Amino acid sequence: MKTPALISSKAFSAFLHKYCPVVTEPFNPTPWCWGGRIQTLVCAVLKSKLPVTYRNELIRTVDGGQISLDWVDNRDSATYPESSIRPTVLILPGLTGNSKQHYVLHAISQATRRGYRVVVFNNRGLGGEELLTPVTYCAANTSDLERVVRHVKELYPHAPVLGAGVSLGGMLLLNYLARKRTESGMVAGFTISAPWNALKSAASMEEPLNWLLFNKYLTSGLCRAVTKHRKVLEKVVDIDHVLKAKTIREFDERFTSLLFGYKSCTDYYHDASPDSKLPNTAVPILCLNAADDPFSPQSAFPLTTIQSLPNVALLLTAHGGHIAFLQGLFPRGESYMERLFGQFAQAAFEHPKDLKKACGMKEEQSS
Repeated sequence: MKTPALISSKAFSAFLHKYCPVVTEPFNPTPWCWGGRIQTLVCAVLKSKLPVTYRNELIRTVDGGQISLDWVDNRDSATYPESSIRPTVLILPGLTGNSKQHYVLHAISQATRRGYRVVVFNNRGLGGEELLTPVTYCAANTSDLERVVRHVKELYPHAPVLGAGVSLGGMLLLNYLARKRTESGMVAGFTISAPWNALKSAASMEEPLNWLLFNKYLTSGLCRAVTKHRKVLEKVVDIDHVLKAKTIREFDERFTSLLFGYKSCTDYYHDASPDSKLPNTAVPILCLNAADDPFSPQSAFPLTTIQSLPNVALLLTAHGGHIAFLQGLFPRGESYMERLFGQFAQAAFEHPKDLKKACGMKEEQSS
């Protein structure tokens, strides 16, 4: 099978080849899970859920809301027994996801076995906590993420932080890194299956088969979350109208764009799309996407932009679907995306000087 394409600068590519050997290996998808849609569906059904015990923390926001954080402190870390300097991985789940998703649990396994601490940022209303204000979340608004990073850095000012975003969480992370530039508080960013252009993603998800298999299900999940917090949200939106949404775009037209003050859903989608914001980022970023991802069409990948940037790399597989990348005959365990994440996190934490040099950065830039 073909080795995934690595779009990056020569220096960043050399770093990844040295410290992340998985980028040099052919990606062999599960033989009976060939197409992107099948990979995505099978992964959601078959993927094992590893046992993880969290320590939950609720933090308040300036508007009176609260954010639920799920920590895995890894106090038994042999590699980093001193908590104050133990590297921290901050995970941002997808559209309706939280700390219970299989991809979060597998990422935690990769991080903790290497001695790192993990904290999962549950978007408002999705972490089991009460919604105190009529504010939820969107891919363009980074204020809650800024609050979380600030909180983590206040707790552990000497511990490096790596941000890992999945799907919508990847969009949010990229938008955050572009907005904060050298003040992100992160040493690096990693994304899996992040949609690059929200308008193109919405159009792809509205193709009849994609709507039937994915869009309908995700829209129902969004509506369930609204129903759960109906009492506080009905103060600002027409809940009955929102619950009639049949697509993610309709939901965003009736709910998300209104909640966050956009004139239209198109304006929101333009603001949420990270493709044009990449030149503003100032830390090393590795992104994993599949060419057959039904959520993020290949036509949306900002290849030319990434080729011009010293700090961003895109690893593009021909197959893999959305948050799947399944390998082996019975793909329940560790997959390609988890191996890549583990190797990149280790490379960023263990070889920070080499990584900054490869991305043309000064020492103080990603502190």
